[in-house]
Amino acid sequence: MRKSPYGSVIVALVTPFKDDLSVDYEAAAALAKRLAGEGCDGILTSGTTGESPTLTEEEKLRILAEVREAVDPAVRVWAGTSGYNTRESVELTGLAEKAGADGILAVTPYYNKPSQEGLYLHFKAISDETSLPIMLYNVPGRTSVNMLPETILRLSELKNVVAVKEASGNLDQSSQIVEGCRDSFYVFSGDDSLTLPILAVGGSGVVSVAAHLVAKDLRDMVDCFYEGRIQEARDLHKKLFRLFKVLFITTNPVPVKTALQLTGTSVGGFRLPLCPPTEKEKAEIARVLVGLGLTGDPKPRS
Repeated sequence: MRKSPYGSVIVALVTPFKDDLSVDYEAAAALAKRLAGEGCDGILTSGTTGESPTLTEEEKLRILAEVREAVDPAVRVWAGTSGYNTRESVELTGLAEKAGADGILAVTPYYNKPSQEGLYLHFKAISDETSLPIMLYNVPGRTSVNMLPETILRLSELKNVVAVKEASGNLDQSSQIVEGCRDSFYVFSGDDSLTLPILAVGGSGVVSVAAHLVAKDLRDMVDCFYEGRIQEARDLHKKLFRLFKVLFITTNPVPVKTALQLTGTSVGGFRLPLCPPTEKEKAEIARVLVGLGLTGDPKPRS
């Protein structure tokens, strides 16, 4: 196992919206502060879960600044700054650094499907222009390109590339990265349901969606694993597994924002092209929440 100095339970924060779908910055700051108090030692703003493709640059930077001000300095605040345009990614990274980010999450460019060499050069360009720690984000299910372990290991040799959020769903790939990287490079699960398996092969934690609802349980699961209480960690994994899966019953972050509404945390709606879940999906989300005791209402509220 590799215990990371960058924390182990990082929540990929949703972006709350008001009724007119403008960003509710006060709600974002309050939610971040609450989750930090429940055991999240990292907050990621403007990731996919934060509906980053529909946020303006100004909105991303203000969310970052508001969250950074709201949470304790010991809680690391990461900013999602990478897209499919390298030049814009470099520029936004620089602005995020000035706005107070403690690190950046840089996703593989999507839609234009770069080669492995193109991926390396993209991230190297960002690395060359910032002093911030960089967490790579490999999520081929969304970007249509898988950053291979060889490329991740090559990037891990860059001084400020310190971690990867691995969401390929391939445990062998995570194992290869852990086996081949330097000791000061860390692998985080990008899928809540694979957190414990990735810890078992030498990973360091999770960038989580489910932490919005069960941060304390996730914190306990990771801590139990690190302390050698493996059966307790396994029991928590089993307890939470249905929640992990239902939060991806449709496109993230639709289920988690729906679940937050059902449990009494108002985070507003969705910016198109995202839209509310179907009634059947709402009912399944509500059923799992009831089963975990997170809400006593078996029927989703409209």
